Amino acid sequence: MLKQHSVNYAIFALIVDLLGTAGAFWAGARLRAGLPWGLPLGDAAQNLYTLPLVAEALLLWLLVALVSSLYDPSRSYRAVDEFQNVGLAVLFYALALAGMLFFSERWISRLLVIYIIAIQWTALLGWRGLARIYFRMLHQRSHRKRHVLIVGAGEVGQRLGGLIREYEWTGLQLAGYLDDDPHKREHDGMILGSLDDAREVVEREHVEDVVVALPLRAYTRLNGLVAALQKQPVHIRVIPDYFSLALYRAKVEDFGGVPMISLRDLALNDVQRLVKRLLDLLFGGILTLMALPVMGLVALAIKLDSPGPVLFRQQRVGENGRLFVMYKFRSMVVGAEEQQPEINERDEQGHVIHKKQDDPRVTRVGRIIRRTSLDELPQLFNVLKGDMSLVGPRPELPWLVDRYEPWQRKRFAVPQGLTGWWQVHGRSERLMHLHTEDDLHYIQNYSVWLDLRILWKTIWVVLRGKGAY
Repeated sequence: MLKQHSVNYAIFALIVDLLGTAGAFWAGARLRAGLPWGLPLGDAAQNLYTLPLVAEALLLWLLVALVSSLYDPSRSYRAVDEFQNVGLAVLFYALALAGMLFFSERWISRLLVIYIIAIQWTALLGWRGLARIYFRMLHQRSHRKRHVLIVGAGEVGQRLGGLIREYEWTGLQLAGYLDDDPHKREHDGMILGSLDDAREVVEREHVEDVVVALPLRAYTRLNGLVAALQKQPVHIRVIPDYFSLALYRAKVEDFGGVPMISLRDLALNDVQRLVKRLLDLLFGGILTLMALPVMGLVALAIKLDSPGPVLFRQQRVGENGRLFVMYKFRSMVVGAEEQQPEINERDEQGHVIHKKQDDPRVTRVGRIIRRTSLDELPQLFNVLKGDMSLVGPRPELPWLVDRYEPWQRKRFAVPQGLTGWWQVHGRSERLMHLHTEDDLHYIQNYSVWLDLRILWKTIWVVLRGKGAY
């Protein structure tokens, strides 16, 4: 139901990408020969656009695209995900193409390769952007709709209904819900009847897809529902009610023909995790080298201001609930943790407030380094070690995690970070139970570009010092 590509569209995308890649070689060769940049071309390199070279390059693109699952029908609808996947595929292709040319065609101009990759990247993203605009306009004008009926109007069903409304431009249309709860049927006009009315509703509303989103306690009705729809030309799908287990996502695995649902899979796939780690090592290493002189001055100031160690080591909860030791510059008096119960307060709803602006435990230098976020600099070493990432939900204190509601534990589905979505949208001015929603927003909308955007915003948040204490 929610697939980005049909088989025909996947074949169409492959053909257009191959044509775009071949066109990138032709246009790149013309640019290299016509523009005055670069060293003069020798006689042997005048004919840059040769059939054998292009054929090898197209086969290489086909291999890279298949390995990176660029034409996988299960890809998501989001434009940012599609453009990220294409960008990564082009990046891997550039590396593979450079390696191939180094061993086979060393006379090829390096500037030509840069032209080819830039044109290919622009062409592949450009036609996909135009295709999205075209399909949106086409579906808006088209009267052909694919009606979806959701069985179960609870939390899972309502969440699915919201997604269908969000993607109505693809032709999906929510026909309504079925639910046995009479109270819901009285107050929700989208509920078309009970589960016993499934066959009648499917025929009346011309439903093509039925999605079962029942709570676990109601799964005894599933067999009867499937039997009632046996002769109807509909697709039936089941959403497991794993949301009640407070986990982020599930994945179906096949073990010898037996389907199993994994409930503890992490939120990032292998490619996203690899790219995120590479960015952490690259930017984290650069930032660490740049920050070393500043860290030396901060350490000296802390030593002169108050007795005690320069670094403060504290156990925190990381990805998937793993405990690790986080480093910070000491900004409080020695023994501050033992005084924590005296500092904690509660809001009107009973949520714990463990930070306050006038905390008496903070030292003079501590107030300065907290306001400027210099106390966080040693966490760059946690990033290089792999305990943390540059961007992600903040690693929380174990005693606070023990007070989490079940849904809040979903924030540990990704590596915990030095900065994150909630830090650039309020920082300490927002309480723990409020910023967890921002963390879940980050997880559900994760992309490399979102990480880069957060890093950029963090610079200005730190300079303003807003919400840091």
